[in-house]
Amino acid sequence: MQIAARPATGGTILDITGDIDLAHSPAMRKALLLEIKEKKTAKVFLNLEKVRYIDSSGIASLVEGLKASRDMGSRLILYGLSKTVREVMELSRLQKIFEIHESEAQALAS
Repeated sequence: MQIAARPATGGTILDITGDIDLAHSPAMRKALLLEIKEKKTAKVFLNLEKVRYIDSSGIASLVEGLKASRDMGSRLILYGLSKTVREVMELSRLQKIFEIHESEAQALAS
């Protein structure tokens, strides 16, 4: 898995590439919490277009990031969910608690 951060209007985009599984979710969690808790970024956008697979540990990291963003008064915005990631989010009924957009343009406009 690779994580690349880039500036965006009002926040930071984290481009995630690869699988978010037990081996890789700690790295995503660390990058997410760095932006939210340490850098106090107002909006953190997670670009999941190139994520092929996510397991329960990846979901747990996303939920932890969401909780941290709510505690800090910032926003965690997901976009570009692949079919597989979308299915996992729907099965766990998390699509209702996360802010999810189809594209980067829609996410940035929110």
